[in-house]
Amino acid sequence: MPLCVVVTRDVEDRYRGFLGSAMLELAPGVYAYPRMSAGVRDRVWTVLSDWYGQLGRGSIVMTWADTSAAGALGVRTLGSPPKEVIAHEGVLLTRRPLGRGAGIPPLAQETTLAQETSSLISE
Repeated sequence: MPLCVVVTRDVEDRYRGFLGSAMLELAPGVYAYPRMSAGVRDRVWTVLSDWYGQLGRGSIVMTWADTSAAGALGVRTLGSPPKEVIAHEGVLLTRRPLGRGAGIPPLAQETTLAQETSSLISE
């Protein structure tokens, strides 16, 4: 029964009440329980997932020690910004979608923006 930590950001008050009844609130939006069984952890996650499916606001991350997982860390996430936790050579990495101009070297971005600005000024 490993330590379980849940971090919430920009979610409704019902999450705080529910998590506060099942775990210790260490700081606003940060909850921990030292010996949470897998069954209890799954039930807590089910409640959080159901509520998130209905309300769809903020983000939630749950993490716990898991020797069978990559990096020996189990991770579940809900919310925005959308991110995907992936395992690469035994290490956990976070993948996020690229924004506007991603993949373009900074100098090329500046040139493109300068060209757009000068074309707007000349119009």
